[in-house]
Amino acid sequence: MAHHVILGAGPAGVIAAETIRKQAPHDQITIVGDEAEPPYSRMAIPYLLIGNIQEDGTYLRKSATHFEALNVKQVSARAQRVDGAGKQVHLSNCEVLAFDKLLIATGSRPVQPPIPGIDSPEVQTCWTLEDARAIMALAKPGARVVQMGAGFIGCIIMEALAARGVQLTVVEMGDRMVPRMMGPVAGGMIRDWVQNKGVQVFTGAKVTSIQRQGESSGGLLSKLAGMLGGGSQDASDAPVTVVLSNGKKIPADLVISATGVKPCIDFLEGSDVKCLQGVLTDEHLQTNVPGVYAAGDCAEAFDKVSGKTIVSAIQPNAAEQARVAALNMVGKTTYLKGVTQINVLDTLGLISTSFGNWEGVSGGESATLTTDSRHLSLQFSGDVMVGCNSVGWTDHVGVMRGLVEGQVHLGEWKDKLIEDPTQLMRAYLARSQAQGEWSGANDTRRR
Repeated sequence: MAHHVILGAGPAGVIAAETIRKQAPHDQITIVGDEAEPPYSRMAIPYLLIGNIQEDGTYLRKSATHFEALNVKQVSARAQRVDGAGKQVHLSNCEVLAFDKLLIATGSRPVQPPIPGIDSPEVQTCWTLEDARAIMALAKPGARVVQMGAGFIGCIIMEALAARGVQLTVVEMGDRMVPRMMGPVAGGMIRDWVQNKGVQVFTGAKVTSIQRQGESSGGLLSKLAGMLGGGSQDASDAPVTVVLSNGKKIPADLVISATGVKPCIDFLEGSDVKCLQGVLTDEHLQTNVPGVYAAGDCAEAFDKVSGKTIVSAIQPNAAEQARVAALNMVGKTTYLKGVTQINVLDTLGLISTSFGNWEGVSGGESATLTTDSRHLSLQFSGDVMVGCNSVGWTDHVGVMRGLVEGQVHLGEWKDKLIEDPTQLMRAYLARSQAQGEWSGANDTRRR
C-alpha cells in the first residue's frame, strides 16, 4: 500500500487527492496545508468581498466530513524541506512524513514590493481568507482605498472593492492596465473604461512610500491644520498617505498590495528537485526526481503554443495538472496535453481576453481591428493563429480559444482573417468541417 503525500490544500491538492482515492481505494493519502480554514478557492474571495457569498461559500468541498469520508488525512503544517533520495518531507510542526509518491502543489503567494511603510497595518494583500476579513473591516462604503497593481488579479480585486462603494485609486507601474495580458491600445481602453466608472487610475507610476500620520513634517502640519479648523478634504484624517513617483500624495484608509505572485517553492532550496521559475515538470507532471510530481501555480509545465515551459497560474490548468499528476502517481501513464496562457477578465462590466502568444511571434503576421469601444488583435505563425486578445469582443471568445489551443491550420482563411478579423466564426467552422472530412476520409482508407 503506497503512501501519497500532497503538499498544498488548494484546488490542485484536493483534486489530486480525490483522483488518487478513486483509482487506489486502499492507498494512504496525506494532505498538508498551512491555513486554519478548510480547503478553499482563492478565486472565490472577490465574491466574498462583494457579499455574494459567505466564507463557507469559498470552501472547495461543502461537507465538513468530505476528506474523512475519503480516508484522507489532513495535516496542518508547512513543508520546510524535501529529501527526494530519502523520500521524506520535513514539516514545520517537527513531523517527518515518509512518502512513496509526493505531489508539490503549494501554489503561490503575493510579492511584497520593498516600499517604506509596506508593513503598516493599513496595508493588506488579498490572497487568504484572513486577508479578506481584514479588508472587509476597513473597506466600508466611502473609505479611501489605494490599490497597488492593475494586473489580472489586481483587476479582479478592483472590481470587488468598487462594489463595496469605496473611493478607489489604482496605481500601476506599467504604461497600461493589465500589461502582461494586453497591448497599449487594449490596456488604454480598459483604463478609460475604469475611469469612466469612477475609479481613479495612475499608470506609469510607482508607490514610493506609505507614510503613517506623524511620520513626516507634512503629515504633522496637515494634522495641526485640521485641528485648527483650516483643513480641507486632505490627509489630515487619513491613517496613511500614499506617495507616488509622479509627486501625487493620496490619503488612504486602506492600501491593497496586488503587485503579483510567485510560486511557493522556497522550501525546495538545497533539494534535488529542479526549479526554474516554478518546479520543472515533464509531460507526466513528474519532476527530475522519480516519484516527485508538481501541479498548479507552483509547477512549470510545457506550453505547446509557445514551445517553452511556463507557470500558468489559473485554476483550470491547475485542475488538469493535478488530475494528470495523480493518475501517474498511481501508475496510470497519462500525458498532459499542454498548458496555454488563457485569461478572460471582466473589469466593471468590460470583457477582455488574452490567449496564447498575444504579443505575436518573430516573423509572424497580425490583424488588428479597433473601434471606439472594441479591440481585436490576432497573431499568426504561418497559417496558425498562435495568440490573440480582445476588449469588448464577446461574440467569439470560445472560437478564439479553440483556434489558439487547437493550433488549427487555417489555410486560405488566414489571409481572410488578416483582411477581416471579424470572420473568426466562419473560419473556425470552415476549418473544423474540412478537418472532419479529412478525418473521415482517413477512416475510410483505414477500413
